[in-house]
Amino acid sequence: MNYLVLQNELATDPSTLGYTGDDVADAALINVIDRPRDRTSMTGKEVKDVIDSAEWVTRTDHQQQIILQLAARDDLDPFGIDEDIMIEAMSGAGGLTLAALASARVETISRIAELDIGFGNEVSEGQIAKARAT
Repeated sequence: MNYLVLQNELATDPSTLGYTGDDVADAALINVIDRPRDRTSMTGKEVKDVIDSAEWVTRTDHQQQIILQLAARDDLDPFGIDEDIMIEAMSGAGGLTLAALASARVETISRIAELDIGFGNEVSEGQIAKARAT
């Protein structure tokens, strides 16, 4: 846990969250889950779960096989070649699946998670106090 980075975050408020100096209030602010972040990977199940069943049946056998091969993997790149393959396999469909995939490849996180300094997804008021005392 990088308390110096947390201390700097609280002192400078670069994201203009409005830190008040109150440990409880500031922990609540920094823990709010409201920040979009592009995911670096997705599982095949996550991809399979967003496929629209009405669009699925309109795919050719070849397109379905491509999608099933992707869905069998657990390390899909939602912004790389795997995305390109999925778009190609779903091309011509109504667009519900591609819209759902576009949404699924972005996750919402807290500011503390965005900082990625070893506190995970949530920081306590005690950790806020410790950072201020550092």
